[in-house]
Amino acid sequence: MAELLQIGEVAARTELSVKTIRHYDEVGLVTPSSRSGGGFRLYTDDDVSRLIAIRRMKPLGFTLDEMRGLLDALDTLASPDTGAQARAEASAYLAVCHGRAQEACVTLTRQLGYAREFMEQLAAASGEDVTPH
Repeated sequence: MAELLQIGEVAARTELSVKTIRHYDEVGLVTPSSRSGGGFRLYTDDDVSRLIAIRRMKPLGFTLDEMRGLLDALDTLASPDTGAQARAEASAYLAVCHGRAQEACVTLTRQLGYAREFMEQLAAASGEDVTPH
């Protein structure tokens, strides 16, 4: 049987807050695979993987609906029962998301460069060592 994790353990593994994980459950993005006898959420490794995918998508500007669509597309592609048409649609959506992720990475890299330049400017103005760390 797969290991079931409580929400606190999942929060530690995913670096998401318990509140955020509960929100994703409430909006139907990642529903825990099980509940304990006391009603506590219990998550599998697959659930954790889905949460990590969401954590990666959020800073790239994906909306909850887009995240849901991408998770659905990944499920469609992973299913051996998926027909050719559904597989093609899922692959096309995955390609769109991949392109958006690439564009976001370019933008974030540029912004990181700006932030480093600004940090160096402030350090130089204050007489601090500006050697990159």
